[in-house]
Amino acid sequence: MAAGRIADREITPESVYLDRRDFMKYGTAAASLAATGVAYRQIFRTGGMELTTEALTDVRAAMPQDAARGFTLDEPRTPLTRAVNYNNFYEFTTDKEAVSRAARAFVAKPWQVAVGGMVQQPRAFDLDDLFKLAPLEERVYRMRCVEGWSMVIPWVGFPLKSLIDAVKPMGSARYVAFETLKDPSRFPGQRGKVLDWPYIEGLRLDEAMHPLTILAVGLYGRMLPAQNGAPLRLVVPWKYGFKGIKSIVKIHLVNEQPATTWNRAGKEEYGFYANVNPAVPHPRWSQATEQRLGDSGRRPTLPFNGYAEQVAHLYQGMDLKVHF
Repeated sequence: MAAGRIADREITPESVYLDRRDFMKYGTAAASLAATGVAYRQIFRTGGMELTTEALTDVRAAMPQDAARGFTLDEPRTPLTRAVNYNNFYEFTTDKEAVSRAARAFVAKPWQVAVGGMVQQPRAFDLDDLFKLAPLEERVYRMRCVEGWSMVIPWVGFPLKSLIDAVKPMGSARYVAFETLKDPSRFPGQRGKVLDWPYIEGLRLDEAMHPLTILAVGLYGRMLPAQNGAPLRLVVPWKYGFKGIKSIVKIHLVNEQPATTWNRAGKEEYGFYANVNPAVPHPRWSQATEQRLGDSGRRPTLPFNGYAEQVAHLYQGMDLKVHF
């Protein structure tokens, strides 16, 4: 169903959902954060430190000069309170306005990500290990939900390519499959049968290696909240939001297209590619326009969510109405 404008009164104050108090500022530690992840490890040990906007200053300054190719936007950012209070994460609940409450008790520690399949050096990464792969960056991306609503979110993360390169993919690998943690004791929504758990997503290898594709560990200069996919989620800004798998524990390189969760649940409604395309309607609603949360009216949807210049070549010669 297409979502309309969300009234301000329906947005719970930021203080309610970001209620792990006593945030500590560590602004001058940004270089250490980018290089080693020491500060982020402290977040998960104390549950109370904040990745402040000021602490990201050095990270932004260190970004390559070609970052303007799509790593930032000259558009208003969606207010933080909306981004953390209006979200789909069925592992907690199907109510996108209640997911923050449902996720309050979730603890993202300890955590490991097993990376294997068609790689030369399979490995299980702790969070500490992940932060040694590449400097953290702030990426301001559009996010478009298949339901017809959208946001602009400043993510904190690193290129997925860095992780894939670290395990040395074999030449026969063609796809990357991702899997969310399956643990009904931590994800109450998994006690139901709304989807076939665990949640699985996938990308073609060239999509996964694209510079725009990142693994996010934070947003708005803060640690990633549970309802937004803590401690690690995929962000692919030219695809619909359901491709952005959350709370990742497995990444496998394979040679066949993986059977993904929403594609299995409704292959006529949720294609494997899920590229944002205003010319291809969902069977139950148009994708030609979208509701940017915080705006009073709908706006035209952009092909590839506005990233056509960077990614359209990946699909050259493909019929995007068939491979939707």
